[in-house]
Amino acid sequence: MRSLKRLIRPEKSLYWALLALVVWLPVPLGSNRAWAWALMEVAAFTMLAVWLVLWARDKVVVEVPLRKSWPVFALLGAWVLLLVLQITPMPVSMVEAISPESARIHGMVSVLGVAKEAITISIEPHATQIALMKTLAYIAIFFLFLALVNNRERVQRAAQVLVYAAVLHAIYGVLMHLSGVQGVYLGEDFTHGSSASGFYPNRNHFAGMLEMMLAIGIGLLIAGLADRKATSWKKVAANLIEWILSPKMLLRLSLCILVIALTTTHSRMGNTAFFASLLIAGAIGIALSKHATRNVVVLLVSLVVLDLAIVGSWFGVEKLVKRLEETTVQNVQEREEPAAYALGIIENYPVLGSGAGSFYVTFPKYRPETIPNFFDYAHNDYAQIASETGVVGIGLLGLVVAITLGVALRAQAVRRDPLMRGMSFASIMGITAILIHSWVDFNLHIPANAVFFMVLLALGWISLYMDRQPPPPTPAPAEPAKP
Repeated sequence: MRSLKRLIRPEKSLYWALLALVVWLPVPLGSNRAWAWALMEVAAFTMLAVWLVLWARDKVVVEVPLRKSWPVFALLGAWVLLLVLQITPMPVSMVEAISPESARIHGMVSVLGVAKEAITISIEPHATQIALMKTLAYIAIFFLFLALVNNRERVQRAAQVLVYAAVLHAIYGVLMHLSGVQGVYLGEDFTHGSSASGFYPNRNHFAGMLEMMLAIGIGLLIAGLADRKATSWKKVAANLIEWILSPKMLLRLSLCILVIALTTTHSRMGNTAFFASLLIAGAIGIALSKHATRNVVVLLVSLVVLDLAIVGSWFGVEKLVKRLEETTVQNVQEREEPAAYALGIIENYPVLGSGAGSFYVTFPKYRPETIPNFFDYAHNDYAQIASETGVVGIGLLGLVVAITLGVALRAQAVRRDPLMRGMSFASIMGITAILIHSWVDFNLHIPANAVFFMVLLALGWISLYMDRQPPPPTPAPAEPAKP
């Protein structure tokens, strides 16, 4: 009976349910469809409600990383209040004082015969309501990850589950690409022959997911490194055989598969962001960590040289290089134009924005005739967040990322625990990769990738505060002996 109770412990079941949810999110087109993100929201809110019931009944405790991350929750709470403010009906005079352009747009609607006594700051309140519900789900998952991934075993297991699930996604994507399959998946036309995109309609978002999972995988490898000196060739051979037969070899092969998949996406910024973030995080880790082993340097060099020069050359790196060489100023401008013209939106909605999720409604007014295409997104997360939520919104989210990076950097500098150093490396590298990639894409507006980003933020806080022992007290100086 006791073993059965242990088997169905609610808190442990929640932990595995959370991992299952995160692993599932890329499958339904990156969860970027209404029914898919609705499932995400229901699952996240249900798990959060169950955890709160368990907490109220003293079945779970609030661990240190969750308590220490209160600044992030305060900033995210302010972000939620901003979205609530955007969709709250107000008198016209009040909206005119807060956001004159929003009042003018609503006034144009009333001129058409729909008189309104109360209007909202958001010019598309329905889209803002959707964004609000997504945001609450992301915060719930961030909270649950900090609450449930609450010991070393769970941290390592969660990282392994995410990486090996990404390997399955990568294998699927590469096989579809190599076979050149064309077909319909969940109502979306897929042409896999030109590049690998996995379950994502957009190969760049597949690349974004791979960047983040590679960061976690490299963090796991760093966590398992040891600095053992070989005094003879026999010892070198013994260490090599031991490494080949160990789980580390499986992890290393998994990273090779992820690199292959990333290469076959032919995503220029995706691959650039990965290698740039690897070099940046590696340099930071070596500079800050007093406890890093020399094998960390060897690992980072091997990741760049072996994966790119050997593995990548077999699976289409030449096509990626060709795409980079053929990139013209016009290509760059085509990617930058929506963001560049979004500056006009920021100018007209500077403080609180036009409303989260409203870009597709706002942008047509600001695009010139030379841009005939319809854009749901700005293809630049920074420009879109600033245009939709103003300087207040992008400032709040910027502080969330900056504070978390500071925490992860501190973990690199002070933690001795190899697992925590590895997770802080993963947080720094993964966040940096998406920050780079976000200049020309909208990974943070894809629910699956936004959740992975929240996981990386959570790992930053876990890496500094989990099982951290206070420094030993400095012994008092001995009193001089009396003569």
